[in-house]
Amino acid sequence: MDTPTGPQDRNRDSNAGFAAFLIKRVVVVTLLILVVLWALATGIDYLDKPAPWKDRLVKDDTGPTAAPAAMTSSETANIRAARAANPHGGTPVHASQGSAGIGELAVPPPPANTDHRPVIDGHLPQPASPQVVQPHQVAAPSANGATPSAPPAPTAAPAHGTTSGEGAAPKAEPGAHAVAPPPKPLPKGVTFIDAVIKPLSHELNERFWGWRPNDIINVTDNVNNYQLGVLEVTRRAVVQLTERISRTGSTDTINRKLENAMNWLMIKADSYWFPSPEAKYKDSLTELAAYRTQLISGGASFYVRADNIIPLLMTFEDLLGSCDENLVKAKEKDGSTVGFFTADNYFYYAKGVAAAMGEILEAVAHDFEQILVSRHGEELLHHAVISCQLAASLDPWLIINSDLDGFLANHRANMAAPISHARYYIGQLIKTLST
Repeated sequence: MDTPTGPQDRNRDSNAGFAAFLIKRVVVVTLLILVVLWALATGIDYLDKPAPWKDRLVKDDTGPTAAPAAMTSSETANIRAARAANPHGGTPVHASQGSAGIGELAVPPPPANTDHRPVIDGHLPQPASPQVVQPHQVAAPSANGATPSAPPAPTAAPAHGTTSGEGAAPKAEPGAHAVAPPPKPLPKGVTFIDAVIKPLSHELNERFWGWRPNDIINVTDNVNNYQLGVLEVTRRAVVQLTERISRTGSTDTINRKLENAMNWLMIKADSYWFPSPEAKYKDSLTELAAYRTQLISGGASFYVRADNIIPLLMTFEDLLGSCDENLVKAKEKDGSTVGFFTADNYFYYAKGVAAAMGEILEAVAHDFEQILVSRHGEELLHHAVISCQLAASLDPWLIINSDLDGFLANHRANMAAPISHARYYIGQLIKTLST
């Protein structure tokens, strides 16, 4: 016999049904909102211009340097074949002559009156003047059948500084190709300044939507944390440049341009106004460019000593150590588990750090080459650069914070590996330069 239900039971069932109905709708709407936000953020990221260092991962750090971009692989192969077949500067063998074997390929010797000019990059250089080989200069054979030798080649240009007298270079005749003097090398420090400016300038001026950590509506937290990583590396590099690299010691005067650049970079990245961080960061880069101009004109100093570069490497090592800890830890300081969104922030912050740091370390390898070679530290720095480029190249569609032995990836751990390697090599470089 069924027990009759009263009004209270019916109300309870009605409330339970309404609660289930509401929960389902709320869950569906929440998921839809998350999908829309994710699609919007992904679309905005695709509109961004790629950073200059994004596709610069060196896959084989022991291989030779690649051929210039202006020359295709087939052209390079033809040039090498021509040099191998005729190393003494005769007529090069072109691809149109067929693919005969080595035994079938017969290269006739050049005639006696041929102008012997070497093959340079697959092309014969133009003669120094139209009168190098003329028909009337070809003498007839002598009585004994010997053929006279070819006319001598034009005399090479004298060394720099010879303007008159014996051995002076003749005036260039029409049609001759003048050899441009080699460009004057830039002073030490210019490459370093360019590398410090480039990453932050890209985020301020070339990134779609510009500087984002201080946006009122934030839908792209990945780029926000990436930009914070770039900013932190730039700050530390400028501080060391101002206090160490541009000075001979603690009693030397601080460059005013660098002091302004250092102070303006300390503005909070998420402040909205009074002052605007974008404006002050751009002013800082302008001051760095002015210091670069002073270097070129000789009005500023840049010291390439071991005791000047070691403090910069030490602060980079500390920053990489902080990133490494955030990438490998399982618990926060309050005991809570590292969540999905927090892991996402740690990943992109470390990626920004690696991208900017790799750019600056490449400049260090250029400007401090002499001290690195003398202390046998160039290989250590090279490996540190490769590790930073590898970390900066990681670009998954979705950051997953799975278990280390799980079926899905743990992208924090994937990022931690090259970050840890870069930190190790920089630490070893510091020890090498300190001895």
